[in-house]
Amino acid sequence: MRLINVSEYNYENMVLAKPVYDSKKRILIAAGKSINPRVLDRVKNMGVSYLFIEDEISKGIDIEDMLDMPKWTDCIQTIKEYFEQAQNEDAPNILPIQKVADQLIEEVKKRPTLVTIPSGAIDQELQPYAHAVNVTILSLLTAKKMGYNNIQMKELALGTLLHDIGKAITDEYSNHQEEGFNHLRSNRQISLMSAHIAYQHHETIDGKGAPRQLTEVLEVGQIAGVANNYENHISKEQLLPHQAMEAIMATSDVTYSFGVVQAFSQAVPTYPPGTKVIIASKEDGIVTRVQQHLQRPVVRVLSKGRDIDLADHPTLMIEPM
Repeated sequence: MRLINVSEYNYENMVLAKPVYDSKKRILIAAGKSINPRVLDRVKNMGVSYLFIEDEISKGIDIEDMLDMPKWTDCIQTIKEYFEQAQNEDAPNILPIQKVADQLIEEVKKRPTLVTIPSGAIDQELQPYAHAVNVTILSLLTAKKMGYNNIQMKELALGTLLHDIGKAITDEYSNHQEEGFNHLRSNRQISLMSAHIAYQHHETIDGKGAPRQLTEVLEVGQIAGVANNYENHISKEQLLPHQAMEAIMATSDVTYSFGVVQAFSQAVPTYPPGTKVIIASKEDGIVTRVQQHLQRPVVRVLSKGRDIDLADHPTLMIEPM
């Protein structure tokens, strides 16, 4: 299995490895099926930009460190329902969000990493909520690397799951951070720290962020900001993971602190399973799995059909294909 841009799909030699869901969370195309050109056009019209497929080079690759699709879509649905309640000026029930936070914390803590499913892999109507789930996963991975305890991780998760809640309250993009902060602050079950994540996730330490142009940004705000940018690089700009990581690394000590960027880069694999790469001997390969050394994955050399664990070959370098 590997992840591809929908524009790369080839009906003749690729089948779906993960289902395609519509805006109602229904399976539109099941795993194991090919997508004919007419249906592919429908998928594109849904705003889906990524597909999990299996082809000759990716057979047998199972991305184990990834939420299964039903669990991912359940989390997305919970976020969507909360946003809809807030939009209708109801007092949303925070309990389901707390349960999602606990679930994601548990998933992150029990694995060396957790590969995110790009929000562009689902119907565009659900993408804002998928984005929130992914930003939370990426933030929690960073926090784990930085040694956050359970209470800190829970505050971070609640803040990142609802970092864009202001968009459900106001149509003014420039006001969504403050509106989100006020909404979260008004709920006694949400800490002030979580509320500040909604307020500060667009702030940067160079004073060029929004909405207040702060130069002293809370660490949790920076973590959320880095995760938010990375997920946008992948899903909106459709950068490859290594390109998105390079963009994040360029922000170190400029827009975000060195410590936050370093932790993020050590917690999120540059080359997740299914990524096509070139090894130092100029042979084509594909990443089959990521283990304890996240930036030294196991690579299948395509010409030889065997795997090489780069953690055992420290001088062997890889680059994107």
